[in-house]
Amino acid sequence: QVQLVESGGGLVQPGGSLRLSCAAPVSMFSMYAMGWYRQAPGKQRELVAGITTGGDTNYADSVKGRFTISRDNAKNTLYLQMTSLKPEDTAVYYCNVQRTWRSYWGQGTQVTVSS
Repeated sequence: QVQLVESGGGLVQPGGSLRLSCAAPVSMFSMYAMGWYRQAPGKQRELVAGITTGGDTNYADSVKGRFTISRDNAKNTLYLQMTSLKPEDTAVYYCNVQRTWRSYWGQGTQVTVSS
């Protein structure tokens, strides 16, 4: 079983920034579609941002203009740059990679936005 490893979470004040990273030890990394999800306490997991193999991106309305998803195929790493963070962005953030029937998740990294 492939285990993705997220990093970069933490405590940040409102208006601050964080950069999440996700290391994905899979072969043919460039052929995977990828995404960042989050789950706040008492809420369902939701898609935050996605990126295709061709580099096309999509974002949840709540993060458009503030978050940027990117991938480095040479480093097998997925990123999420988060700016202008709000308290409602507080959640556990998970990365996911998918290719045909393969779908792998990380263990999650906590992001807390609070003053």
